[in-house]
Amino acid sequence: MPKTLRYTLISLREMLLSFGPFALLTVALLVAAYWWLNPTPPKTVVLATGPAQSAYETFGRRYAEALSREGITVELLQTEGSSDNLERLRRGEADLGFVQGGTGTITETDTEDLTSLGSLFVEPLWVFYREDRARKLRRNATLETLSDLHGWRVNVGTDGSGVPRLFETLLEVNRMDPRDLRLSRLEQTPATVAFLDGDLDALVFASAPESLMVQMLLQTPGVKLMDFTQNEAYSRRFAYLTPVVMPQGMVDLSANVPPRRVRLVASTTSLLAQADTHPAVLQLFAQTASRLHGSAGWFSRAREYPSLEHSEVPVADEAQRAIQGGQPFLQRYLPFWLANLIERMWLAMGLIIALALPLSRIIPPLYTFRIRSRVFRWYAELRDIEQRHEAGEAADRLVSQIEAMEAKVEKVVVPLSYTDELYALRSNIHLVRKKLLRKTA
Repeated sequence: MPKTLRYTLISLREMLLSFGPFALLTVALLVAAYWWLNPTPPKTVVLATGPAQSAYETFGRRYAEALSREGITVELLQTEGSSDNLERLRRGEADLGFVQGGTGTITETDTEDLTSLGSLFVEPLWVFYREDRARKLRRNATLETLSDLHGWRVNVGTDGSGVPRLFETLLEVNRMDPRDLRLSRLEQTPATVAFLDGDLDALVFASAPESLMVQMLLQTPGVKLMDFTQNEAYSRRFAYLTPVVMPQGMVDLSANVPPRRVRLVASTTSLLAQADTHPAVLQLFAQTASRLHGSAGWFSRAREYPSLEHSEVPVADEAQRAIQGGQPFLQRYLPFWLANLIERMWLAMGLIIALALPLSRIIPPLYTFRIRSRVFRWYAELRDIEQRHEAGEAADRLVSQIEAMEAKVEKVVVPLSYTDELYALRSNIHLVRKKLLRKTA
């Protein structure tokens, strides 16, 4: 092996041995910080949506498609609706779920165990009724108040949807008893079939206008949508209700559907999550919500939703940052997994660097010590020989020892920058040997 290469390899070896403990400590701290912070989100989450063909199910598929691009699988859990979603969140059967305001009682435990990603959209209470049924009872075939439903066959949906509870509250303020109506609690799809067949007189359900069922019923001949002329009064009585107006021709301008403006009452739907859901998952859902619900709709202006208002549980910090600040800087230029790793590890990395910088100052002295120790350790043996000589030990015996030591020192190799110390050792060995030889002579 060429001497130059040999000197280089020795220098590298000593450098690695000097730097090794420091590197191992840094890696151990990084691993501990990674384990503690857990920056990598789970690969699968469960989202509670709603009945088939509902707006909740439609939005659930859009969320699943968006998060699949980031390597996260969203399992859609079909449920009866808002109240059922809230119960499944309480039982831990879902990680996230759509929950409509006013359809369930939020307890103190819920405020601790659940968090909100903001209000996503308004969800009107739709009351569709058959025009032929209204014509039999009223001259203008138009319902004006909920009191006009007295004696009608009305479907209010399943208990899990939360609509029965909301509808009973509205009946109560209209001084009506639910027994004044012939109520049924069919699921939305079979109820719609029965309604179109004439077995039901009215349908009551809450849904976003994007629902296929809403779109179909609004354009079905012989089906009318009830105009809540008192929608302002309802919103003043119940904080979770908002008055909204569907403009004339909103559904179909050419066919002029609806033929006049319709006033409705609506509650806001929020995306709730378990409080211990991974922050990266909350961040992704909040960012996706801003893209899906930020455009103008039937009842909202552009960027009006998602909103931090109307929340019945605390809003997550990730949702506040996503709604107010938009996409983080790093995610604009880096893949999500890498940007998320840096965002969640930067503080720990900063602390580790702050700790490592002072420790790194000992590496050059340690390297120097390891190289020089290859030379200096022979001085102890050389001094011992000299002291034994002064104590009267036979010189010829000491000469053989010093010659053996000199033979070993000749095999010592150090980097070129430290050869002066090696040659100084050899020179000192030679001086002691001359002294011993003079004694022997």
